Amino acid sequence: MSLRHIFGNSGELFRFVLQTACITHCTWEFVGDFVMCSGPSMEPTLQTNNILMTEHITPRFQRLCKGDIVIAKCPRNPKQYVCKRITGLPGDKVRGHFPGRSQVVPKGHVWLEGDNTNNSADSRVYGPVPQGLVRSRVVCRIWPLNKISSLSE
Repeated sequence: MSLRHIFGNSGELFRFVLQTACITHCTWEFVGDFVMCSGPSMEPTLQTNNILMTEHITPRFQRLCKGDIVIAKCPRNPKQYVCKRITGLPGDKVRGHFPGRSQVVPKGHVWLEGDNTNNSADSRVYGPVPQGLVRSRVVCRIWPLNKISSLSE
């Protein structure tokens, strides 16, 4: 059996490929995707080369919670993404950049910190992060296989 038998003519094959591409794009853009971690800021929870499954629905509806691990555009470099934990929501009092000083997370922002506090550039450095920069919420680690686990609370 040939592809011509399966798809009839090249027009049907083109429509099939186009529909599949559109469905895949919409799924990755609006539902969820996969992310590979790099860097030590979330150790010991996550290590470099861990692959995470994320979802995009919770951030779109602003249903994020303290403790959620999220993927966000870096406030200092919009071409880079960061993986951090939400430690403060709007109205929460958090410790600021300077020891002994605290600040309130403004409306429409979240406070992000890496689990490895001694080796993480996060909100303690760049301040509260606009919720619009949060792309997705981490659901689970899927790689390495021996460490598959849920990461949502």
